This record gives sequence, structure tokens and C-alpha cells, in this order.
Amino acid sequence: MNLSMKGIVKSFGANDVLRQVDFSLEAGEICALLGENGAGKSTLMNILGGVLQADQGQIILDGKPVAFHSPAQSLDAGIAFIHQELNLINDLPVYENMFIGREIKKYANVIDHKEELRLTRELFARMDIDIDPAALVSTLDASYKQIVEISRALMMKASIIIMDEPTTSLTDPEIERVFDMLRTLKKQNVGVIFISHKLREVMEICDSYVVLRDGVAVSHGLVAETSIASIAHDMVGHDVRTETLEQNSQIGPEVLRLEKLTQEPHYRNVSLSVHTGEVLGVTGLLGDGRSELFRTVFGDGGKYEGQIFLSGQPVHMKSTRQALKLGIGYLPRNRKENAIIKDMSILDNGSIVTLDRLTKFGIISRKKQLAAFNKQRQELQIKMQDADDMIGSLSGGNQQKVVLAKWLSAEPKLLILDNPTQGVDVGAKEEIYDIILRLARQGVAVVVLSNEAQEIIRVCGRALVMYHGDVRAEVSGETMNETNMMRLATGG
Repeated sequence: MNLSMKGIVKSFGANDVLRQVDFSLEAGEICALLGENGAGKSTLMNILGGVLQADQGQIILDGKPVAFHSPAQSLDAGIAFIHQELNLINDLPVYENMFIGREIKKYANVIDHKEELRLTRELFARMDIDIDPAALVSTLDASYKQIVEISRALMMKASIIIMDEPTTSLTDPEIERVFDMLRTLKKQNVGVIFISHKLREVMEICDSYVVLRDGVAVSHGLVAETSIASIAHDMVGHDVRTETLEQNSQIGPEVLRLEKLTQEPHYRNVSLSVHTGEVLGVTGLLGDGRSELFRTVFGDGGKYEGQIFLSGQPVHMKSTRQALKLGIGYLPRNRKENAIIKDMSILDNGSIVTLDRLTKFGIISRKKQLAAFNKQRQELQIKMQDADDMIGSLSGGNQQKVVLAKWLSAEPKLLILDNPTQGVDVGAKEEIYDIILRLARQGVAVVVLSNEAQEIIRVCGRALVMYHGDVRAEVSGETMNETNMMRLATGG
């Protein structure tokens, strides 16, 4: 199926979100739709997916104009939208997830489970997918869940699949598994719209690209004829730094020391130290244990063996409340599940860690709360309308800054950042890197956990590489390069 969107215009009140945007996709093509958060990508795809209607413009499928007034109409036309938050039910088997909302009935309201299972097996065989259709979705890793979502779209006869940040929470081996699936889709003549902030992945898997900036399509072309630097420039409107960032902080006294910390099966005999003014990186691949290790440091990891020292004093970490009192902050890896509270405002999300300082006789002083948050808002350059708006109204990058604001307002001595730029655009990444280095200059000890080697290289002075719960080596200077770090992260 060939798609053409011509002259798409969409406004919300006085806010012109899309301005005469053209977009096209051919059968069997993987096209990257790129842009900073707020550039208009989601609005354009919501128009294609029938969630929104354009104020002006036209959608043409295989040469025929169409209009979608609901997601069901878009899906019936062969367009499937796979959102960043996967729409699967963990407590149901795979084959039942494949037919949610479109169940096959024997008669009346009786579902034909045998037929659903047969059709799922048939599709998996055709696509060379190694998943047991009868397995519970909860037993699958993130990449296989993504593959089930793609397979469900194919079961619904989709000829065009929109994928919104499909690799945000995947490890490198899981990403390659999904990419294999996308290559199979190309052979089946399915078109894919690939929305991502990970430009290296775009260069690897996509055939073409379209860049939106401030609601305008500013560039498009073949991926083979461009570069990461060129696309990044088009996204933000200026050159984006790619060099290792200069660290001017003074390394001071030790803040954290671990001695033979062990918690089987996650990690074992881990010894390390972090000092004031230092940015320490910790990296690896799936199952390396780094998140579990530093959740223990933050009092959220349960029982462990070994010793934890803070500023030279031994401590036994039992709770996150204890960690906060000791001056430890922790930004978890999955923002939407573990860092923000979706049903609360921007202000409350940015203040929740320090509410005890803002409360008197059980009543929160809104004046103090606003003053403390506005200070962080200005320093972190959080782009927002009103502090009482819901946190979900912000872009991913600005949500991440609110989470940072929450912890910075607590003035931690040690700040642990687990995948701090997950799901944010290239411009917001640079801003977060600057924040990290500024904190180091102010004397905060910062630990950055990341599976992106380039991120570790750019922002950290030295790094530890973990493999299956063991620290394989410390790297710095010339040894802190992608090739060496990947070798160590794979057990070399």
C-alpha cells in the first residue's frame, strides 16, 4: 500500500501544530519520522491513525483520497499504530492478545480458542517467529512483546505499521531481534513508519527519513545519502555536539564506596568508589546487574551481602526514605512506570521528594512549593505552560527534567541516574548532559547507568563495564571506546 499525506494542517486554538506537512510512504519502505518532542510527529500520526482530524490537507492511499474519523476506520484501511506503551495484557496468553477486540466466535459469545491458536501459529510460522502462542505474555521479554504487537497488526491485515519509539526500553540484542522482524516485514511489502530519537538505529534500519521542526517538514530524503550530524542539525536547527564533553569539576573526597557487594543472582563482589565532583559511568548489556546494584544503594534492593560506605561511614541500606535522608537521589530507568505519577500535576511531581520541608502542621505551603519548583524550572529550562497542568502534558524530555528537578530540590550528595536520556530527543539529551556536568562542578557525585556506549564516553570521566553481575573492568581515556566496552560487556 502506498501512502501520501499532502498539505496537512492542524491547530489547537492559537497553536499551529502542523503547517502544510507532506509525508509519503511506499509499500515495503521503512521511513523514519524524526523531530524533537513537540515537533508535531505524534499529531501527524494521530491524524493518519484516525485519532485526530486534520484542519486542512488530504490522505491518499493507493491513489484514492480517504478520511478517517476513528482509529477503527484507519485500522480497517490497513493502518496499525503500535504505541510506545505496548497494549498487551500480561495475564493472557499470546494468542488471545492477538485477537483482543476482534475475537473469533464459535457462536453467540463463545470464543473459538482453537481457531485463534491455529491462526496465530500459522502467522508465526510464516514470519519465522519463535514464540509459543500459548505462553503468557508476562513470560516474554520486552522485544518479544514488541514482536507480538507487530504480529497482531499483521493479523489485522495491516499494510502500514506506525511504530512509536519501539526500542526505547530494549537492550542491544533485543533491538536486533525487532530489526530482524522489520526486515521480514519489508520482504512482505509492509510499509513501516519508524518514530525514534535514536539516530544510529535510524541509519541502520530505515530507508528514508522526514524531519519535522515546529510543525514544518524541514527535510527529507534517503538515509544512505545523509548522516547523523545532518539529521540532528535539521531536528534542532543548529549543529549538535558529538565530542566528549569537557569536565572541569574538581574531584574531591569519597562519597560512596562499595566493598564486595553481593546479591545473587543479580551481582557479586562489586567494589567501587565515587567522589565529589565525579561522573562515574556503569554500562553493560542485558542481565549485567547494574540497575539492581544501585537500587540496593538506594535502599530498594532488599537483602545483600558486603559493605556500603557513605563519606567513609558504614551504613546498612534498608529503605529509600533512609537513602534520601543520607543524601542519595535516584532517577529510575523507566520514567513512565517508576519516575512520574501520571495522575498528578507537574508541580506535585517536581516537589514530592521534598514535601516534608514544605509542610507545616500537615498543610503544604503552596508558596514555598512554587518557589522551590520555579527555581529548578528556571535552572533546568523546563518548557511548560502551567505548573498545575498534568505531567502527561509535557514532552518526554521535559518530563525527565521534572523528575530531575524533584531530586535536585533534595540537594543530594550522590545522584544515581539510570538511563537518564531514555526516550528524549537529541536537543534534550544535550541539555541533560550539561545538567549532569554542572552538578559535578557543584560537588555532587554522579553515577550514570547507561547501555549507550556513546553516552558514557561523552559525559563520564571513567566507567565500569559489567557482565552478568561482575565488574569486568574499569575504562577511561583511550580504553573508554565503543569497541573495547562492547568486548568487555559481552564477556571478553
